[in-house]
Amino acid sequence: MNFTLKIWRQRHANESGSMVTYTVSGISPDISFFEMLDVLNQQLIEGGGDPVSFDHDCREGICGTCSLYINGRPHGPVRGVTTCQLHMRSFSDGDVIHIEPWRAKAFPVIRDLVVDRSALDGIIQAGGYVSVNSGGIPDANTIPVPKEDSDESFDAAACIGCGACVAACPNAAAMLFTAAKISHLALLPQGRVEAATRVKKMVAEMDRLGFGNCSNTYACEVECPKGISVTTIARMNREYLAVKLFSGKERVVRDSI
Repeated sequence: MNFTLKIWRQRHANESGSMVTYTVSGISPDISFFEMLDVLNQQLIEGGGDPVSFDHDCREGICGTCSLYINGRPHGPVRGVTTCQLHMRSFSDGDVIHIEPWRAKAFPVIRDLVVDRSALDGIIQAGGYVSVNSGGIPDANTIPVPKEDSDESFDAAACIGCGACVAACPNAAAMLFTAAKISHLALLPQGRVEAATRVKKMVAEMDRLGFGNCSNTYACEVECPKGISVTTIARMNREYLAVKLFSGKERVVRDSI
Protein backbone atom coordinates (compact mmCIF):
# COMPACT_ATOMS: atom_id res chain seq x y z
CA MET A 1 0.00 0.00 0.00
CA ASN A 2 1.14 3.56 -0.75
CA PHE A 3 0.20 6.63 1.29
CA THR A 4 0.68 10.38 1.24
CA LEU A 5 1.25 11.68 4.76
CA LYS A 6 0.68 15.29 5.76
CA ILE A 7 2.35 15.60 9.16
CA TRP A 8 2.55 18.51 11.57
CA ARG A 9 6.20 19.51 12.11
CA GLN A 10 7.13 21.91 14.91
CA ARG A 11 10.59 22.14 16.45
CA HIS A 12 9.39 23.38 19.85
CA ALA A 13 6.49 25.07 21.62
CA ASN A 14 7.68 28.61 20.91
CA GLU A 15 8.10 28.11 17.18
CA SER A 16 5.38 28.12 14.55
CA GLY A 17 4.72 24.76 12.92
CA SER A 18 3.38 23.64 9.56
CA MET A 19 2.11 20.59 7.70
CA VAL A 20 4.82 18.78 5.72
CA THR A 21 4.06 16.20 3.01
CA TYR A 22 5.78 12.80 2.85
CA THR A 23 5.15 9.62 0.88
CA VAL A 24 5.59 6.02 1.98
CA SER A 25 5.28 2.97 -0.25
CA GLY A 26 5.19 -0.79 0.10
CA ILE A 27 3.35 -0.60 3.43
CA SER A 28 1.86 -3.88 4.64
CA PRO A 29 -1.83 -3.62 5.59
CA ASP A 30 -1.08 -5.69 8.69
CA ILE A 31 1.37 -3.32 10.37
CA SER A 32 0.28 -0.76 12.94
CA PHE A 33 0.09 2.98 12.37
CA PHE A 34 3.21 3.51 14.50
CA GLU A 35 5.12 0.88 12.54
CA MET A 36 4.22 2.81 9.40
CA LEU A 37 5.69 5.93 11.04
CA ASP A 38 8.78 3.87 11.90
CA VAL A 39 9.15 3.08 8.19
CA LEU A 40 8.86 6.80 7.36
CA ASN A 41 11.44 7.76 9.99
CA GLN A 42 13.86 5.14 8.69
CA GLN A 43 13.51 6.69 5.24
CA LEU A 44 14.14 10.16 6.64
CA ILE A 45 17.18 9.07 8.65
CA GLU A 46 18.74 7.23 5.70
CA GLY A 47 18.15 10.30 3.56
CA GLY A 48 19.86 12.56 6.09
CA GLY A 49 16.60 14.16 7.20
CA ASP A 50 15.07 14.85 10.59
CA PRO A 51 12.78 12.02 11.82
CA VAL A 52 9.26 12.81 12.98
CA SER A 53 8.91 12.89 16.77
CA PHE A 54 5.91 11.02 18.16
CA ASP A 55 5.10 9.64 21.60
CA HIS A 56 4.72 5.93 22.32
CA ASP A 57 5.50 3.42 25.04
CA CYS A 58 3.79 0.04 25.39
CA ARG A 59 2.26 -0.18 21.88
CA GLU A 60 -0.33 -2.46 23.47
CA GLY A 61 -3.16 0.04 23.94
CA ILE A 62 -2.75 0.51 27.70
CA CYS A 63 -0.19 3.29 28.30
CA GLY A 64 -2.13 6.18 26.78
CA THR A 65 0.87 8.04 25.34
CA CYS A 66 -0.10 7.79 21.64
CA SER A 67 -1.67 11.22 21.30
CA LEU A 68 -2.38 11.67 17.58
CA TYR A 69 -5.14 13.27 15.57
CA ILE A 70 -5.53 11.19 12.40
CA ASN A 71 -7.68 12.69 9.66
CA GLY A 72 -9.39 14.90 12.22
CA ARG A 73 -10.18 12.16 14.76
CA PRO A 74 -8.34 11.28 17.97
CA HIS A 75 -6.61 7.90 17.46
CA GLY A 76 -7.99 7.59 13.94
CA PRO A 77 -11.09 6.23 12.19
CA VAL A 78 -11.67 3.07 14.25
CA ARG A 79 -13.63 3.34 17.52
CA GLY A 80 -12.38 1.78 20.71
CA VAL A 81 -8.68 1.58 19.81
CA THR A 82 -5.58 3.63 20.52
CA THR A 83 -3.26 4.78 17.75
CA CYS A 84 -0.82 1.93 18.37
CA GLN A 85 -3.63 -0.58 17.86
CA LEU A 86 -4.76 1.03 14.59
CA HIS A 87 -3.65 -1.00 11.56
CA MET A 88 -3.02 0.26 8.05
CA ARG A 89 -5.77 -1.99 6.67
CA SER A 90 -8.13 0.62 8.13
CA PHE A 91 -7.08 2.86 5.23
CA SER A 92 -7.20 2.45 1.45
CA ASP A 93 -4.25 2.31 -0.90
CA GLY A 94 -3.38 5.82 -2.07
CA ASP A 95 -5.06 7.61 0.85
CA VAL A 96 -3.90 11.01 2.03
CA ILE A 97 -3.53 10.87 5.82
CA HIS A 98 -3.36 14.02 7.97
CA ILE A 99 -1.50 13.54 11.26
CA GLU A 100 -1.51 16.18 14.00
CA PRO A 101 -0.84 16.41 17.75
CA TRP A 102 -3.57 17.04 20.34
CA ARG A 103 -4.81 20.63 20.20
CA ALA A 104 -5.51 22.04 23.66
CA LYS A 105 -4.21 24.95 25.70
CA ALA A 106 -3.36 22.57 28.54
CA PHE A 107 -1.36 20.29 26.17
CA PRO A 108 1.48 22.43 24.76
CA VAL A 109 3.42 20.93 21.86
CA ILE A 110 6.89 19.72 22.82
CA ARG A 111 8.01 18.77 19.31
CA ASP A 112 6.19 17.63 16.16
CA LEU A 113 3.50 15.19 17.31
CA VAL A 114 4.55 15.09 20.97
CA VAL A 115 2.54 17.09 23.49
CA ASP A 116 2.97 17.66 27.22
CA ARG A 117 0.09 15.83 28.95
CA SER A 118 1.41 16.36 32.46
CA ALA A 119 -1.68 18.49 33.20
CA LEU A 120 -3.61 15.21 33.56
CA ASP A 121 -1.09 14.09 36.18
CA GLY A 122 -1.68 17.35 38.02
CA ILE A 123 -5.41 16.59 38.26
CA ILE A 124 -4.72 13.18 39.80
CA GLN A 125 -2.16 14.62 42.20
CA ALA A 126 -4.78 17.08 43.43
CA GLY A 127 -6.94 14.30 44.85
CA GLY A 128 -7.10 11.14 42.77
CA TYR A 129 -5.95 8.83 45.54
CA VAL A 130 -6.96 7.37 48.89
CA SER A 131 -4.99 7.75 52.13
CA VAL A 132 -4.35 4.29 53.52
CA ASN A 133 -1.94 2.79 56.01
CA SER A 134 0.89 0.82 54.44
CA GLY A 135 1.26 -2.83 55.37
CA GLY A 136 0.06 -6.20 54.20
CA ILE A 137 -2.47 -6.58 51.42
CA PRO A 138 -5.95 -7.22 52.89
CA ASP A 139 -8.16 -10.02 51.61
CA ALA A 140 -10.34 -9.01 48.66
CA ASN A 141 -13.52 -9.78 50.61
CA THR A 142 -12.58 -7.82 53.75
CA ILE A 143 -14.84 -4.93 52.74
CA PRO A 144 -18.07 -6.06 51.03
CA VAL A 145 -18.71 -4.18 47.78
CA PRO A 146 -21.85 -4.72 45.65
CA LYS A 147 -21.02 -6.35 42.31
CA GLU A 148 -22.72 -3.58 40.35
CA ASP A 149 -20.62 -0.92 42.11
CA SER A 150 -17.37 -2.83 41.61
CA ASP A 151 -18.14 -3.30 37.92
CA GLU A 152 -18.86 0.40 37.43
CA SER A 153 -15.74 1.32 39.36
CA PHE A 154 -13.63 -1.00 37.22
CA ASP A 155 -15.11 0.45 34.02
CA ALA A 156 -14.19 3.97 35.14
CA ALA A 157 -10.71 2.84 36.24
CA ALA A 158 -10.05 1.57 32.69
CA CYS A 159 -9.22 5.18 31.70
CA ILE A 160 -5.61 5.27 30.45
CA GLY A 161 -5.26 9.06 30.51
CA CYS A 162 -4.53 9.38 26.79
CA GLY A 163 -6.26 12.75 26.48
CA ALA A 164 -8.47 11.79 23.53
CA CYS A 165 -11.48 13.18 25.40
CA VAL A 166 -9.76 16.56 25.65
CA ALA A 167 -8.78 16.48 21.98
CA ALA A 168 -12.30 15.52 20.86
CA CYS A 169 -14.07 18.15 22.95
CA PRO A 170 -14.72 21.50 21.20
CA ASN A 171 -13.97 23.17 24.55
CA ALA A 172 -10.86 21.07 25.29
CA ALA A 173 -12.53 19.89 28.50
CA ALA A 174 -10.98 17.22 30.71
CA MET A 175 -14.33 16.41 32.32
CA LEU A 176 -14.44 12.75 31.20
CA PHE A 177 -10.91 12.07 32.41
CA THR A 178 -11.46 13.81 35.76
CA ALA A 179 -14.86 12.19 36.23
CA ALA A 180 -13.44 8.73 35.53
CA LYS A 181 -10.72 9.22 38.15
CA ILE A 182 -13.27 10.50 40.66
CA SER A 183 -15.87 7.81 39.88
CA HIS A 184 -13.68 4.76 40.28
CA LEU A 185 -12.87 5.85 43.84
CA ALA A 186 -16.28 7.32 44.73
CA LEU A 187 -18.00 4.02 43.98
CA LEU A 188 -15.92 2.09 46.51
CA PRO A 189 -16.05 2.31 50.33
CA GLN A 190 -12.33 3.09 50.48
CA GLY A 191 -12.91 6.21 48.39
CA ARG A 192 -15.82 7.63 50.36
CA VAL A 193 -13.63 8.89 53.22
CA GLU A 194 -12.11 11.71 51.16
CA ALA A 195 -14.94 12.05 48.64
CA ALA A 196 -15.76 15.68 49.39
CA THR A 197 -12.22 17.05 49.37
CA ARG A 198 -11.31 14.93 46.36
CA VAL A 199 -13.92 16.26 43.97
CA LYS A 200 -13.43 19.83 45.14
CA LYS A 201 -9.65 19.77 44.67
CA MET A 202 -9.63 17.89 41.38
CA VAL A 203 -12.23 20.11 39.74
CA ALA A 204 -10.42 23.24 40.97
CA GLU A 205 -7.12 21.95 39.58
CA MET A 206 -8.75 21.07 36.26
CA ASP A 207 -10.01 24.64 35.95
CA ARG A 208 -6.67 26.12 37.02
CA LEU A 209 -4.78 24.17 34.36
CA GLY A 210 -6.84 25.76 31.58
CA PHE A 211 -9.20 22.98 30.53
CA GLY A 212 -12.64 24.00 29.26
CA ASN A 213 -16.10 23.05 30.53
CA CYS A 214 -18.41 20.29 29.34
CA SER A 215 -21.13 21.26 26.85
CA ASN A 216 -22.61 17.75 26.54
CA THR A 217 -21.63 17.02 22.94
CA TYR A 218 -20.67 13.45 24.00
CA ALA A 219 -17.69 13.60 21.61
CA CYS A 220 -15.46 12.51 24.49
CA GLU A 221 -17.37 9.26 24.97
CA VAL A 222 -17.36 8.54 21.23
CA GLU A 223 -13.58 8.94 20.90
CA CYS A 224 -12.54 7.36 24.21
CA PRO A 225 -10.56 4.19 23.34
CA LYS A 226 -11.73 2.54 26.56
CA GLY A 227 -15.41 3.44 26.19
CA ILE A 228 -15.68 5.50 29.39
CA SER A 229 -19.31 6.61 29.75
CA VAL A 230 -20.43 10.21 30.21
CA THR A 231 -22.42 8.95 33.21
CA THR A 232 -19.17 9.41 35.13
CA ILE A 233 -19.46 13.15 34.43
CA ALA A 234 -22.99 13.14 35.87
CA ARG A 235 -21.65 11.41 39.00
CA MET A 236 -18.84 13.96 39.35
CA ASN A 237 -21.29 16.87 38.96
CA ARG A 238 -23.54 15.34 41.60
CA GLU A 239 -20.68 14.97 44.05
CA TYR A 240 -19.47 18.48 43.35
CA LEU A 241 -22.94 19.92 43.90
CA ALA A 242 -23.22 18.04 47.19
CA VAL A 243 -19.91 19.54 48.33
CA LYS A 244 -21.15 23.04 47.50
CA LEU A 245 -24.44 22.50 49.31
CA PHE A 246 -22.81 21.01 52.42
CA SER A 247 -19.51 22.85 52.46
CA GLY A 248 -17.40 21.87 55.45
CA LYS A 249 -19.70 18.98 56.35
CA GLU A 250 -17.90 16.05 54.77
CA ARG A 251 -19.73 13.50 56.87
CA VAL A 252 -23.06 14.76 55.54
CA VAL A 253 -21.78 14.59 51.97
CA ARG A 254 -20.34 11.14 52.51
CA ASP A 255 -23.56 9.76 53.91
CA SER A 256 -25.88 11.45 51.43
CA ILE A 257 -24.41 10.13 48.17
